Amino acid sequence: MFKLLLASSLVFSCATALGANLTVEEQRLPAAAEAMPNVTSAFASDVSAFAQQWQELKSFESAQDVVYDYANQLWRNAKQRITTKKDYDDRALYWARLQSSKIIRATNPHFALSDAQRQSLLSTLERGSRGQYDLAYSQGTEKKILITGFDPFLLDEHIDQSNPSGVAALLLDGQVLSHQGIRAEINTVMIPVRYKDFDEGLIESLLAPYYALNNVDMVVTISMGREHFDLERFPGKRRSVTAPDNANIVYGGTQTAPKISSLNGRPLPGAEFVEFSLPVAHMQKAQGPYEINDNHEVTTLEKTFKPSSLAELEGAIAVNGGGGGYLSNEISYRSIRLRNELNSDVPTGHIHTPRIAQFEPQTEAKIVAQIKAMLKQSLTAL
Repeated sequence: MFKLLLASSLVFSCATALGANLTVEEQRLPAAAEAMPNVTSAFASDVSAFAQQWQELKSFESAQDVVYDYANQLWRNAKQRITTKKDYDDRALYWARLQSSKIIRATNPHFALSDAQRQSLLSTLERGSRGQYDLAYSQGTEKKILITGFDPFLLDEHIDQSNPSGVAALLLDGQVLSHQGIRAEINTVMIPVRYKDFDEGLIESLLAPYYALNNVDMVVTISMGREHFDLERFPGKRRSVTAPDNANIVYGGTQTAPKISSLNGRPLPGAEFVEFSLPVAHMQKAQGPYEINDNHEVTTLEKTFKPSSLAELEGAIAVNGGGGGYLSNEISYRSIRLRNELNSDVPTGHIHTPRIAQFEPQTEAKIVAQIKAMLKQSLTAL
């Protein structure tokens, strides 16, 4: 109880002027703690220990080591917790990360910390706690699969929202799948629901080494979608939704005036539509309670239809790709565009999971099981 109270005191009270600079996501922490105290306190002892270490630091070099170790431990602990508890709850990691970033952003250690140094430490926390430093294939399997999941989103509507793709990322990381004598190791990464990170090239910097070297056998991006599973055949280039990201940024694209996103300060290059390369027929053999659709539907400025090939989309302006007009569609577009640009032959594509209400652990268990079955079925095609 003392540790919980100490963590709450350190995380939620920011008496310094730095507290005014909290992000929109960090500002939701009090509401989250009130709505789901068991979730936001899940890593209370970890956060409390980190807060204590942070305030005792005396150099930037020691801060780098402490934040790096803590971020990686938070990722490992989150994976262990969800595996051990079998609660199918991804939310604890999301809120613990924000509690931790709030400490770095809103309090000072015992040394002079520049804005650039603070930002560097925040970046280390983000990357480590999202699994980006843990992408080592060590099991000696014949095949290697890379998966991305997303944070919870639309939190101003439902502060207690979970995301099945995040649950899948936490549960499947490090697992070895076997099918018909073929073994595959899975590595996963958690992706933020923020336009800024995409515009700064997060997806490209993450995936470029794998495509350049062709050293994985499949890349699968996952997000929450519609009623059943949709494998998104034709992702589109433009943003066209008015929904905000988790930073409450509305990009400005609409159904009548879709906008091209950015890549490091310049318009994102590439065709209006790309096509995925997942082994669809194999994945559709996976058993489970949900249909697995090969979704061809797209929307252009002229119409909504289901093209059978990219040739039918020649000259069209993308409004919605198969994955819509939000970041689910965009992560798929960016990964496939990059794959094509680097002349890679790594099968790549997006899985939209069935949607859930705020938190449905039994439903999420079924979703993850069917994702795992899809990945197993794909092995004979890789």
